[in-house]
Amino acid sequence: MKKLIVLLSIILVFMTGCSIKKLDNSDIGKNMKILLSEKVNLHNVYFEGYKYYVPKGLKFVSKEEYNALLNDKMGNQYYLYVDAISYYHKVENTYKIDEKAHYSKILNYNKKSGYIQINEYEDDYFVQFVFNYAKVEAFVRKDDLVDAINNICYILRSIKYNDKVLESLIGDNILSYKEENYSLFDTEAEDDFLDVVEKYNPGYNKDLEDEKIQLDE
Repeated sequence: MKKLIVLLSIILVFMTGCSIKKLDNSDIGKNMKILLSEKVNLHNVYFEGYKYYVPKGLKFVSKEEYNALLNDKMGNQYYLYVDAISYYHKVENTYKIDEKAHYSKILNYNKKSGYIQINEYEDDYFVQFVFNYAKVEAFVRKDDLVDAINNICYILRSIKYNDKVLESLIGDNILSYKEENYSLFDTEAEDDFLDVVEKYNPGYNKDLEDEKIQLDE
């Protein structure tokens, strides 16, 4: 009996010493710090040269080798772009804080860098989130912003590149990828995302000509 009590005590101490940090339902900055600081090894999507994890509640609308369009349960859309070329060349983060944005922050966690910029757009937020040489752009309802940022953190923090494979592909100049019209660290990419939304969701009922997001005034 004494042995059992001692064993249970040891287990209790171990469990309390490894307490799980709870996410906040309103503080995206706190949540990003928690999620992006964690070292994870979860993957459920695999491509040649890299892999990543998509959390439950998100589903693919369209998926290509370096691009993907996803929806969450609330109907918010996420456009993911994995930039293996920038990773291979170790492109530096040149983002600068935008004081006019609703939220703007440079990110550095676990030797990975990036930024997040959020702009208000009528009843929605337009999110640009770059981390670990990948970018997610999303139109998010205001009430869903915190959950959406959490989802994006789960994806971007999990991306793991295979250096040997990328060296072979890029080094031999046989990597097939679609060249984007914007840099990974360029926030002036809202038109590209609107094109993607219109392409994959023809029923999107916003006037794309009259209601474009103005990031620079």
